[in-house]
Amino acid sequence: MKALPVSTRADRQLAIAGRILVGTVWISAVIFGVYILCFYFLGLVFGNSDQWNEVLPGLYDANTRSATVGIGLHFAAGGIILVLGCIQLVTSIRVKYPAVHRWLGRVYVFAALLTAVGGLSFILIKGTIGGWLMDVAFAGYGVLTGLAAVQTIRYARTGQMEKHRAWGIRLFALAIGSWLYRMDYGFWFLFTGGAGHTQLFRGPFDYFMDFWFYLPNLLVAEVFIGRREILRGRWAKVGSIVMVYLTTAFLVLATYFFTKEFWGPGIVGAF
Repeated sequence: MKALPVSTRADRQLAIAGRILVGTVWISAVIFGVYILCFYFLGLVFGNSDQWNEVLPGLYDANTRSATVGIGLHFAAGGIILVLGCIQLVTSIRVKYPAVHRWLGRVYVFAALLTAVGGLSFILIKGTIGGWLMDVAFAGYGVLTGLAAVQTIRYARTGQMEKHRAWGIRLFALAIGSWLYRMDYGFWFLFTGGAGHTQLFRGPFDYFMDFWFYLPNLLVAEVFIGRREILRGRWAKVGSIVMVYLTTAFLVLATYFFTKEFWGPGIVGAF
């Protein structure tokens, strides 16, 4: 049998690594999404919102009902965009089932807008537990998410598909921010025991995470949007394979930790 060229072998290995990573992301995102719906959204629906404070002290306050509704909306819509974001980026679905892509895209964008509005309303009414720096960082995240959602649907409706694709990638990079926030904390707690973290999220690591969970995502998105040729070289592909597998390992560890300590008990407790 004739050996495959190195570039072709690298392409195949990168494709396999990518599928494993996507599968890992889906499993983790679904667990996290179910946890959000069970612990936060159902807590709001059935009047058990005070349980939120077990995870984030001060998140629920009986005196600020509008803030509670806002953050509940944020959580519910956030669970939706975690799942739909992965589907929207699947090329085969976009090509073979364009109608499905369009309708899911509308739901995705609408959910992203609800996520942004819900989070921003909570910040304006009540403020975050981490103080003014977290307020600024999380408000910036909400504004950027809303902007990306509007631009994604705007360019789709005007037929400017390259710009639509670019803003769709940016929106996905932002949509997974809240999930990565938990992943990063899970990894950090697993290996450091929570160094630099305080109960009120005002430690050095907390301040770092206020911006880290979404700004680097946007930088990676910009590289992917504007510099795709960089990813086509042999060594870039080899490096990408290594990074994809390392990322997958990181997600598996963080997902295991959070499911064991938080997500699993939160889901079970809802029933």
